[in-house]
Amino acid sequence: MGIPLRQAVRVGAYLAKQKLARREKFALTLELEPLFACNLACAGCGKIQHPASVLKQRMPVEQAVAAVEECGAPVVSIAGGEPLMHPEIEVMVDELVKRKKFVYLCTNALLLPRKIDEFRPSPYFAWAVHIDGLEERHDESVCKKGVFAQAVDNIREVQRRGFRVTTNSTFFTNDTPTSVIEVLDFLNNDLKVDQMMLSPAYAYDKAPDQEHFLGVSGTRELFRKVFADGRRRRWRFNHSPLFLDFLEGKVEFPCTAWAIPSYSLYGWQRPCYLMSDGYAASYRELLEETDWSAYGRGRDPRCANCMAHCGYEPTAVLATMGSLRESIRALRG
Repeated sequence: MGIPLRQAVRVGAYLAKQKLARREKFALTLELEPLFACNLACAGCGKIQHPASVLKQRMPVEQAVAAVEECGAPVVSIAGGEPLMHPEIEVMVDELVKRKKFVYLCTNALLLPRKIDEFRPSPYFAWAVHIDGLEERHDESVCKKGVFAQAVDNIREVQRRGFRVTTNSTFFTNDTPTSVIEVLDFLNNDLKVDQMMLSPAYAYDKAPDQEHFLGVSGTRELFRKVFADGRRRRWRFNHSPLFLDFLEGKVEFPCTAWAIPSYSLYGWQRPCYLMSDGYAASYRELLEETDWSAYGRGRDPRCANCMAHCGYEPTAVLATMGSLRESIRALRG
């Protein structure tokens, strides 16, 4: 199964509304960063390199909710940093769920035991836990031993309490088809998470580890082997089938970063969650005053090796919703 049915129906209706209004650019998912601070220092992350004064800041709930309402996206991914370090994160989630936004709270899961009692299960809410491999590989990725075991234990507990749990896995050059298959089998069959997201790592300029970012050819080779022999159909992905086709190199898409905008303590990030060419004061300003034709593979050298979810999943979703055949395929998985 691809994107959850309730979410697919809501997004489909939202897309139809945009088409009727003849809007060419609009938000599908908001990447909301209410803080940059984190309790881990992962080698591949470029989000914790901000000044100490910025790492201490926390976005007010009212500001976060206003950004969601401003862009109108039906889906909100709350990231960071580690969102569970925000003192009012449960209030933020509750306000968004009240508005029937589909909320994914991205977390390394270490703080779940002390925060879980402040959340309630909802069809509009899911934990999105970062799991980048089995124990040795994951702990290496996050640069701390014992994190994988804690995360797995905490996932089992929130599952016991009735929460929906998804995972988000990022893969690098030191991942092999075998290691990727093993972690996806574990998450799908043993841990039984509801759905999984995956992405090739993007080469953050400020990330400590610059040696292991996948390029386009490496990404395609990796996922062709991972998805071979029909394996793709046995895993529960929270992706459109066309995005998975894109990772394999079966289809080519342009980047539509405007559809997954990023809003943080600095404002609306230009052009996307992964690059920082300044900030806009409003989503409208981001749309209208960003030269979108300057970005994407073949246009900006920083985009040359990017196949990240935030740029290409919305393109795949738009292509899916524009085709009856692909829409049926997405619903069937």
